Amino acid sequence: MAVSASPIGQPLDRVDGRLKVTGRAPYAFEHRTPQPAAYGFILGATVAKGRITTIDSTAAEKAPGVLLVMTHRNAPKQAPFGPPTVPTNRFQRARPYLADDRVRHWGEPVALVVAETFEAARHAASLVEVSYAAEDKKIGLREHLSEAWAPPKIQVGLKTDTSIGDFEAAFASGEVTVDAEYHVAQQHHMALEPHASIASWEGDALTLVTATQVVSSARACVAATLEMPKEKVRIVSPYVGGGFGGKLGVRADALLSAFAARALGRPVKVAQTRQQIFYVAGHRAESIQRIRLSAGKDGRLTGVSHDVVMQNCPTEDYAEQTAAQTRSLYGAPSIRTTHRLVNLDMQGGEPVRAPGEAPGMLALESAIDELAVKLGMDPVELRILNDVQTDPEKKVPFSSRRFVECLREGARRFGWADRPMRPRQRREGSTLIGYGVSAAMRPNYINAATAHASVSPDRKATIRIDMTDIGTGTYTILTQVAAETLGLPTKDVTVLLGDSLYPQSPGAGGSWGAASSATATLEACRALKAKMDAANEPVALEATGSVKAMKDNPDYKNFAQYCFGAHFAEVAVDEDTGEIRLRRMLGVFSAGRILNAKTARSQLIGGMIWGVSSALFEEAANDARFGHVANGDLAEYHVAAHADVPNVDAVFLDDRDDKANPLGAKGIGELGICGAGGSIANAVFNATGVRARTFPITLDSVIA
Repeated sequence: MAVSASPIGQPLDRVDGRLKVTGRAPYAFEHRTPQPAAYGFILGATVAKGRITTIDSTAAEKAPGVLLVMTHRNAPKQAPFGPPTVPTNRFQRARPYLADDRVRHWGEPVALVVAETFEAARHAASLVEVSYAAEDKKIGLREHLSEAWAPPKIQVGLKTDTSIGDFEAAFASGEVTVDAEYHVAQQHHMALEPHASIASWEGDALTLVTATQVVSSARACVAATLEMPKEKVRIVSPYVGGGFGGKLGVRADALLSAFAARALGRPVKVAQTRQQIFYVAGHRAESIQRIRLSAGKDGRLTGVSHDVVMQNCPTEDYAEQTAAQTRSLYGAPSIRTTHRLVNLDMQGGEPVRAPGEAPGMLALESAIDELAVKLGMDPVELRILNDVQTDPEKKVPFSSRRFVECLREGARRFGWADRPMRPRQRREGSTLIGYGVSAAMRPNYINAATAHASVSPDRKATIRIDMTDIGTGTYTILTQVAAETLGLPTKDVTVLLGDSLYPQSPGAGGSWGAASSATATLEACRALKAKMDAANEPVALEATGSVKAMKDNPDYKNFAQYCFGAHFAEVAVDEDTGEIRLRRMLGVFSAGRILNAKTARSQLIGGMIWGVSSALFEEAANDARFGHVANGDLAEYHVAAHADVPNVDAVFLDDRDDKANPLGAKGIGELGICGAGGSIANAVFNATGVRARTFPITLDSVIA
């Protein structure tokens, strides 16, 4: 499509789009290998806790095409599971597999079978006989709440508990109060591309083609596990078919393929099945959240409390920052938050898109709606009344906060004024119609990154950075930034990503990827442009540029950095069956300067759809008898399909934030899901009068 002289912000088509639709953009499992690759298949444990007593691999080793059966008896020496090389990065620590006879959760790898074909490996894996000495296990969050404990920190280094003012006094004296408990089910990433890797060795150097969101973390983890220098490990990940947090670190497929490739002296491919991903790729931890609100009859909040208890794995703590947004979203003289963990014999929780905000705002925004109903207030006006321009916890101004404008503009576009105030007031035959609203809020991060820019004598530019594109449009936005800064057409810019040979970035995660990598690219291209302007004739030139992490940036200390938005939803609920159908959904967002209008809108719509999915469909049913996920495949773990999201739209306010970075851009990859499910739950209440406090909302709960 035609693009103006200022490429940044334009809805440029994805520069890698044609490669993808023609099958020429290879994902991890599709890369060519220097010699024919063997195929590995992972065998997982069938107990939740215990020890392996015997493994009989005789039949498997004799099966046609089998090259290797690897277990804890013949796996290579590895570093013990230990602290990360960077204290705040859990994904850089050593992560051994098949290191001992212990079983820590159902599905944990107990063997790898390698054969000439995938089918032969899978068949042979079914012939491996494993016996276990099972031990008593703990499955089920609610059944073990009495064992909850306080971790020293929650994710991203935040305080476990916070308190300003005297909440208990405010709640006791509140004229109108809400005290409600919300349950959010365990949820899984389910990226379209399964976790897959190809390992090849050349002497003592390893090349690992893998599906990862963060190249540098993958490299550090593999090197630490195999106790080898990072310089001997090359990670290649140019195209990633979705990650959502599930590919922030390397998984069993990556390390097991490396073990097998070294043992066999040839490349080995390993891909996890969809069922295995439920056990070896992390998930959003199940949580039980109690929210208490107190307000005057005028609607002004006097107290807010948000207490969270989450499932945890005893071998690796993960404390999701589920109540963190409650510290900053609404103003009140007293605000308290707590986080607690319960150790269960299951794989531990890990970051899933918008960790913290997605489950936390689902509960918080439902509670705010409950308060609005008790007050008899419009829930949009209640939120506007309690808006603040200074962060209640940090006591610093927001770098930009256009939350009220998002609410106002969304209400205008959505036709909110026509919404009935009381439930069950609008129907079409046996179908009840309802409308809901919720807030969106997500911290804005930036991390250290470096980019390399070069230009040839014929004015063709190349950008190199190890940043990944997980389907978000990184290739495209970096092309736009480079083209505008260098004064070149976008067709004359090539962006190379996803290789540890390139300068280091923080990768794609936490919504910091675009701002970090684009700012580094901007600085590299500024330096290169200065050299181009000084040159007397066209010559080959190169330059590098970097951006510092937010901890070294005073604007991240002196200002509270967030993105904001508002979700509006209309649902139809069948009064007889309880079936909930989304009719339309609108999100209005304030998220800094938009680098590409098309890819940004896609990101936000994708997040909103996941919010619908979280509210209505997604739930991992853990079987307490055995410790496995009873609905562990996409036949029964339901996610939103096209028919479930007929009319979803996202719009932006013009909001360049000069405190965020030189581009004025902010991260948006996770903003769309933040609070989105709350608008659905609140619309269901407006339609039916039934208040959902357990998510996903099931048919029986609506009928009851």
